[in-house]
Amino acid sequence: MPTIEQIRAARALLDWSQSDLAERADLSQTGIARIENGTNKPNSSTLTKIESAFDKADVEFIAQSGVKKRTNEIRTLNGVEGFQEFMNDVYETARDQGGEISVYNVDEKNWIKWMGEENYKSHSKRMQDLGGHIKSKILVREGDTFFIATDFAEYRWFPENLFNEQSIYAYGKKLALINFTETDTSVMILNNAEFTQGFKVLFDIAWNYMAREPEKNKKKA
Repeated sequence: MPTIEQIRAARALLDWSQSDLAERADLSQTGIARIENGTNKPNSSTLTKIESAFDKADVEFIAQSGVKKRTNEIRTLNGVEGFQEFMNDVYETARDQGGEISVYNVDEKNWIKWMGEENYKSHSKRMQDLGGHIKSKILVREGDTFFIATDFAEYRWFPENLFNEQSIYAYGKKLALINFTETDTSVMILNNAEFTQGFKVLFDIAWNYMAREPEKNKKKA
């Protein structure tokens, strides 16, 4: 568990205010302030929330006093909770960094299955609220018209014979490899700007030269 000194140092490393940390850890700014000035001793549950918030920002704690930013780190997330954590990371990265999101080989019924319809609606709303801060492009199987992100994303069809159940998601400096099965899902996230940029080059070739506009850009009930 992080110490008070490590919490302060980690905030400084990320240039986060106490309010920034509170928002990401689902705590109050007053609570963070009391922890940092020593007037409130946090319990293990609170420290776990704080540690998790920094972990999602690729900060790790070293021994009793150190902090460092992870680079070229690989994280693996599994199951329903892991998939939802991944989508939270997509949103937080898009919110903080903006830019382009490129999603390849997608069957969005998997998103509904592993997030739940209500959770996905909330995610879609927060992504839509980012407005022009982001640009999302999604390649789906040719003939698929189940589009759930039309409020913030553009779709194109990819040849059916090249489609499979492994999706690739590029956002910020991260590249996520997603595997769906009938009973489980796993997400491997590579935090590497060079690999991510390399994938985006290939994605743009597929988008511009192999994909085509869907006949209908709306969700089917």
